[in-house]
Amino acid sequence: MRQEMRALLVTIGCFVLGTAAGCLLLWGDPRPLAGDGSLGMPAALVAGGVAAAAFIVSTLLYRRGETSPMPRWQSLVSNASAVALTIVFAGVTSLGVLLGGEVLALGLQGANIPPLGGGLIAGVAAAIGGRFAFAAGVGITTEDLAALLFGYLVVGTLFAMLTAADARWWELNFSQLGSGARGWAFNGTLVVAGLLVATVGSFVGRDIHRLRGDAVLGRIAALVGLWVLTGAALACVGLFPLANTPTAHHVSALATLVLFAASSATTTLAIPGWPAPLVVVTVGVGALLAGAVVLWKPVGLYSLTVLEVVVVTVGLLWMTTLVRVLAALTPSDSRPSGRRHLLHPAHEPAAMDPRRLAAAANPSA
Repeated sequence: MRQEMRALLVTIGCFVLGTAAGCLLLWGDPRPLAGDGSLGMPAALVAGGVAAAAFIVSTLLYRRGETSPMPRWQSLVSNASAVALTIVFAGVTSLGVLLGGEVLALGLQGANIPPLGGGLIAGVAAAIGGRFAFAAGVGITTEDLAALLFGYLVVGTLFAMLTAADARWWELNFSQLGSGARGWAFNGTLVVAGLLVATVGSFVGRDIHRLRGDAVLGRIAALVGLWVLTGAALACVGLFPLANTPTAHHVSALATLVLFAASSATTTLAIPGWPAPLVVVTVGVGALLAGAVVLWKPVGLYSLTVLEVVVVTVGLLWMTTLVRVLAALTPSDSRPSGRRHLLHPAHEPAAMDPRRLAAAANPSA
């Protein structure tokens, strides 16, 4: 109940802060809900900033001492993941507000909102985003991150569709959404999604370490590295739009697919016991992708856009299965490493800190 009361107070605080900042930024003439000169972008920036601040406050409040028993390298990985999540929550909240503005503008055509009304809209968005971000800071899991990635891709793609310069983009491929003056919506979605994929990989490595301990740190480092490279390649797809840099865009897209396949296989092999649901889904996804490619190019049954939808859908299906399997197997408690250096197991001098000694001696910690 104490935690719930804190969350309620944070929600109220986010609303007040978002409303005040929104009124300040929107002061002046009434503005439309979407488009040039609208209240959408200022409200999105306010809500995103408040959500990021709520996640930081929650992390410091509930997980301040989590990294103290850890060696420096493990602490750096944990802190880097927290920084990435702060950026992600700001991006997810901002994009959600922009999408909401576009949808409302379709239903309320011609409506102009005065500064106070715009400030209240920003406050409501900040309260919702801040509440979710604060709850995530209490104890976000790998399964939560996968769900966040799925929701973010849906929101970002829908917003890019509504603001696309070419209404017939779907006749070619999704990359057409990154063209034109509003192409930043799709490209920015891919950049933040890449950061989120890399963070998911870091959490997957954390879960496998909790399962198997320091004995497989080398394999865990390799699979986390593959996930980080996958996220970087996906971000490059957005950083190099098709209209401006077609070669770099195509190379990044191909690299994303190859690295995702390598990350998936490496992760499946690293989980002890090779859980049957994950093995079945991995084999099934591979067969579906092969069949989808054949139906696209040699057969010509559908366009590249449909193939891209199939690839993303089955990829998210595989990731959902992965995180659910990990959630069922992985202990919830943190497991500090007993190694001072990530890739040097000899001597283990890191455990001189009494807290590290106690943590390493307790298998459930």
